[in-house]
Amino acid sequence: MDGIGPVILSGVELAGRIRSQLASEIASKGGRPPGLAVVMVGNDPASSVYVSSKEKACAKIGMAGAVLRLRGDSTQEEALAAVRSLNDDPAVDGILCQLPLPAHISPSAVSSAIDPSKDVDGLHPENVGRLWRGEEGLFPCTPLGIMALLGEYRIGIEGVRVVVIGRSDIVGKPIAAMMLHANATVTLAHSHTRELQNLCREADVLVAAVGRPGMITREFVKPGATVVDVGITRTADGLHGDVDFGSASPVCGAVTPVPGGVGPLTIALLLSNTVKAWRKHLA
Repeated sequence: MDGIGPVILSGVELAGRIRSQLASEIASKGGRPPGLAVVMVGNDPASSVYVSSKEKACAKIGMAGAVLRLRGDSTQEEALAAVRSLNDDPAVDGILCQLPLPAHISPSAVSSAIDPSKDVDGLHPENVGRLWRGEEGLFPCTPLGIMALLGEYRIGIEGVRVVVIGRSDIVGKPIAAMMLHANATVTLAHSHTRELQNLCREADVLVAAVGRPGMITREFVKPGATVVDVGITRTADGLHGDVDFGSASPVCGAVTPVPGGVGPLTIALLLSNTVKAWRKHLA
């Protein structure tokens, strides 16, 4: 580092290239475009913003995007029926259910009802099993984005010590599996992990995915380590990640910013997953 500062791992340019490549592929094949359908239950404001951004991203690359909106008081069976209707729709290649769902609807039940070949969030048990077995499948977009970003900046994973903080099904567990398949030595930490700070200081690559703004300070970071900040929380003064950037970045070798790090790649890889499913459905 020597006063130069860390490498800033921006995902903006890479996400743009991915979208451009997908748009070119869609345009070159002609015929039916890829179709992405989002099931949204209720009117959560943050979800509405995120779903709108997905619709716009689809339109920009020539993909057909649709949102199936259900009332907040819809039953679980109504949500499952909506998923089944999309499973049967030949114009739909990718299906995702926007989280969070109302408390009376099980996210697990809904994700398990999605056709695995259309499960672009990678949460169906079949795709989860394929990920852990190292087989081909559709996998969660944010972990795919993390791996793509590390590859873009040529940050080696093989043989290094990786600590992942957070054990969610959508980030923590799948990124641990991907890192293992890349031959890293992985520790999956969480809220019950003892001496978390000391554990994190052993990491060559630290992935923070807990949703607690500013939790990771310089005391958590091994000098020269790569720190991937997945958390994003909206507060009165803007968006904040899990990493206290001002405190931690001076000791990092490389670090993702929030916003502009992993975030742009999540939607780009969602589009990529949908195109991947579309290819198979066309074949």
